Amino acid sequence: MSHEILLLGKPGCHLCDDARAVIARVADDLDVPWSERSILDDPQLLEKYGEWIPVTFVDGVQHDYYRVDEARLRRALL
Repeated sequence: MSHEILLLGKPGCHLCDDARAVIARVADDLDVPWSERSILDDPQLLEKYGEWIPVTFVDGVQHDYYRVDEARLRRALL
């Protein structure tokens, strides 16, 4: 089964930087594609997730917010 990770964040967010590092490491280890979107580029995302970033989605389903648990993310992708 192929998976995909999406990170919602915004520039200047230190928690987003931390999440990005974890996601990049896990995605690279497991050969899973991932992408990132800024909530500042979409008013609906900003309204819905503005206080929750970073938000991580796996296969379109919300997985984590604020912090990415590396072990939990790995389990979701196996």
